[in-house]
Amino acid sequence: MYLIAGLGNPENRYEATRHNIGFRMIEVLAARHNIDWTHDAKHKASIGKGVIAGEKVILARPLTYMNLSGDAIAPLADYYKIPPQNIIVLYDDICLDVGKLRIRKKGSAGGHNGIKSIIARLGTEDFPRLRFGVGDKPAKMDLADYVLGRFDNDDEKIAAPAVEKACDAVEVMLSEGIDRAMNKYN
Repeated sequence: MYLIAGLGNPENRYEATRHNIGFRMIEVLAARHNIDWTHDAKHKASIGKGVIAGEKVILARPLTYMNLSGDAIAPLADYYKIPPQNIIVLYDDICLDVGKLRIRKKGSAGGHNGIKSIIARLGTEDFPRLRFGVGDKPAKMDLADYVLGRFDNDDEKIAAPAVEKACDAVEVMLSEGIDRAMNKYN
């Protein structure tokens, strides 16, 4: 069984922001595989259970804010007995151009507070992740304002098909393994 978590902020005002690209990817995965969402207050997440690429999965959108993502992910993993190597985290990365994907088996948080929280709560960096490029912030712009902003029309034309590609990558991670997905999508 796999836990696939898309990171974002839960309020409607954050919908479609760069920082919520993890939610966007996980929602597309759910739609592709007819997985319905339920509210799981005990685990501070919206979850969906289903099968993707022949693997049982739990999709999760933490209902915590981004910086506390580990407060939802770690208890879900513990409850469902999912080892870290079967937790796939989808999230934004300002160090990548818009729409660029990077898959890794493990690694540091790279300055991302949501990942820092997950690492702290799991006690390990050894979980796979898919980073989605949202582009670097413009000079003199506040980082929070940038990631909590929406894509402009030009960037959205790149991001929309890249979200589909990211979902393809997750399916390959499940069906053919992370190494194959890295070779194909990085």
